[in-house]
Amino acid sequence: MSRKGNCWDNAVAESFFATLKTECVYSRRFATRAEAREAIFHFIEVFYNGQRRHSTLGYVSPMEFEKKFIEEKKNREYENEAA
Repeated sequence: MSRKGNCWDNAVAESFFATLKTECVYSRRFATRAEAREAIFHFIEVFYNGQRRHSTLGYVSPMEFEKKFIEEKKNREYENEAA
């Protein structure tokens, strides 16, 4: 961990919450906390993790990145067994 006041300390978290607020929270008015909780859950689990492309992952979604990673891992294990 870096020291207090380091501007890079929370860069990833701050970027995520800025995206969440801009794309989900500020664009609508929620009648109840339950409605807000459901919308935020949907944004994170369905859109952010499932569909949104991330520059740090080579502009693929986290689900696509994980799927590709697992396939490559299986291929490496298969090649090691064959060798």
